Amino acid sequence: MITIKSEREIGLMRESGALVAKVLDMLEMELMPGMTTKQLDSMAEAYIRDHHGVPSFLNYVPKSDPGVTPYPATLCVSINEEVVHGVPSTKRVVREGDIVSVDCGVYMGGYHGDAARTFVLGIIDDKVQELVDVTRECLARGIAMAVEGNRLHDISSAIEDYARSFGFSVIENMVGHGIGSELHEDPAVPNYGRKNTGVKLREGMTLAIEPMIALGRSRKAISRRGGWVAVTEDGKPSAHFEHTIVVRPNEAEILTHTFLDAKRA
Repeated sequence: MITIKSEREIGLMRESGALVAKVLDMLEMELMPGMTTKQLDSMAEAYIRDHHGVPSFLNYVPKSDPGVTPYPATLCVSINEEVVHGVPSTKRVVREGDIVSVDCGVYMGGYHGDAARTFVLGIIDDKVQELVDVTRECLARGIAMAVEGNRLHDISSAIEDYARSFGFSVIENMVGHGIGSELHEDPAVPNYGRKNTGVKLREGMTLAIEPMIALGRSRKAISRRGGWVAVTEDGKPSAHFEHTIVVRPNEAEILTHTFLDAKRA
């Protein structure tokens, strides 16, 4: 069931979303070659708790798969061919030339915020840089369609059309989602689809829109060794950007938007 949030609820989500964005800002400033993904995770957890939040992902178990091992970390840190759900580790080191996708969720005041960014470490291949830039723009184009009166798959189509125009692949089995008092709510927000299809968007819908786009021909992410982390089928790099937004009449409101986003734009 899709829930329409009140302005009071959106205000609470604005607070959790702002903290998510501040965490990602902090990590972007601190990230450097030689760090372990566990170091990033520890920094994020400390920052969230110091600001009176709770990590949304830590010990998370999806309702669709209650038998899965609870997620053991605050962040998902996915490197290069890892699409999403990379589990932080003291053994996983980020290196010059990597692209590092960091996904963060915060629960505060009874509501969740969720966002992701792909960071570039040093000099990378031009085509991989293009992948990162295009994926960021896919998110912007998807958000631009998240206005009252449009259809859900107008978001999906905008993402897919832009990614494929550069020859990149859309990861089809990983999708965005509704968000609110639960981390994952209805509706699913795929990154591919036909315009003018899907449920009609109404003001107060809150969505986590998150394009995951790959350099190669992969159309799905596959589980590595049966664990949480999902990688591209062909081992080519993948990028990931995400915002939590509110559907509004004229322009979606981004709840996970802060100074570094504005400076970058």
